[in-house]
Amino acid sequence: MFHTLLVAIDGSEIGMKALERAIEMARGWKADLHAVYVIETGLISSVPMDNTWEVIHSLLEQEGTTFLEKAEAKASEAGVALKKHLLQGHAGNEILNLADSEKIDLIIVGSRGKSDIDRILIGSVSGHVVKYSTVSTMVVRV
Repeated sequence: MFHTLLVAIDGSEIGMKALERAIEMARGWKADLHAVYVIETGLISSVPMDNTWEVIHSLLEQEGTTFLEKAEAKASEAGVALKKHLLQGHAGNEILNLADSEKIDLIIVGSRGKSDIDRILIGSVSGHVVKYSTVSTMVVRV
């Protein structure tokens, strides 16, 4: 049995399946549930910080906030409280750092992100989490 769960969401179909599984488990085990959305900034760290970057960052932040609010509503419908985290950086590292700081004992991630191009550009977040996590990790597949 797990007491504190962390689900990574990104708005993808698989991310939503991971959220559904996390809600089911949190409800069944009466566990605390955290959801994280990470604004992936690793790809654009060398881009000059101008108005274009500010607009892109703002859009990504809005997207993350929207997905986290949807996740919170979905959890609430199931009678589960959800703590939201909007972070930025390397998604895999941010998930692992959050898991450590929140004393998470199960991380739940989707098997891939929004598109296959993400895997080529930033690598597999789920693969990174599985490889470097010091706690149990569940990978959800569709």
